[in-house]
Amino acid sequence: MRLTLRKLRLTVHLLYGMWVVARRFPRASASERAEMNRVWSLEMLRLAGMKLVVHNDAARLDAGVLVVGNHISWIDIYVINAWRPTPFVSKAEIRKWPVVGWLAEQLGTVFVQREKRSDAKRIMHELANRLLAGEMMCVFPEGTTTDGQSLLPFHANMFQAAVSASCPVQPICLMYEDAHGRQSTAPAYVGDMSLNDSLNALLRATPLTAHLYVCDPLAPGTDRRLLASEAQAAVSAALDTMRGAPAVAGAAPAAELVVTSSSSNSPA
Repeated sequence: MRLTLRKLRLTVHLLYGMWVVARRFPRASASERAEMNRVWSLEMLRLAGMKLVVHNDAARLDAGVLVVGNHISWIDIYVINAWRPTPFVSKAEIRKWPVVGWLAEQLGTVFVQREKRSDAKRIMHELANRLLAGEMMCVFPEGTTTDGQSLLPFHANMFQAAVSASCPVQPICLMYEDAHGRQSTAPAYVGDMSLNDSLNALLRATPLTAHLYVCDPLAPGTDRRLLASEAQAAVSAALDTMRGAPAVAGAAPAAELVVTSSSSNSPA
C-alpha cells in the first residue's frame, strides 16, 4: 500500500510538471525555465526517496559544453537536471513513454534512432549547432545503461559534435549509495526490466543518495577518440574517488555540495 501511494505521488508530480511546462514555460525566460526544471527535478528525487550530493561543483561549465557521463538509470536524467538542467540525447523509444516522453520532448531532448546510421549523422549536426549557439547538451557515451559498478567503453562518435563545434567536454560521474554508505545497484535499469520493475526496485531500496561528481572539463580537441578516452578515464577516476579509493594523480578534490528539496509544491 505504501509503495502504491509513493508511486501515485510521483505520478501526480509528473502531471504537475506537464501543467507547468504547458502553462508557465511559454511566459518564462530561459533562466526561469531552467530554475523551474531544477527545482521540479529536486522534488522528483525527494519523492523517490533520494537526496543529491554534488562533488567538485566548482569545476562546472555553464554554456557551450558537451556533458558526458556514465548511465545507470532513467532517474539519472532527474539527478542531472537537479544539478544543472541540461538537454539530453536519448533513444527514440523514450518519446513514446507516457508523460515522461512528452516532458522530455518539451525540455529539448534530442531523440535518436540508433538502428539508423543516417540518423546519427543528423544528430551530430544538430548537437554541434546547438553547442555553437552556446547551449549545453548531455550524452551518455556508453550507449546503454549498466549497474554502475563499472564502465563500458565510451563510443567515440558521440564526441564528434564537440570536435565540430570546437567546444569543451565536461565528464560527470553518477553513483548511487544506500543508507549504509554502500554503493547501490537498486536504481539500475538494465536488461529486460520494465520501467515499473525498475521503479519498484528503486523505491524499495530507499533512502538513497545520488552522488554526482563534476570532473574538470576537457579542452576542445580535434580527435574524438582521444576525447572519448580522456573522458572515460576521468569518469573512472571519479567513480574510484567516490567509492573511497585512493585518488588518481590529477583527480580533483571531492568538495561536496549537498542539494535537498524541502517543498512538496516546488514548481517544475
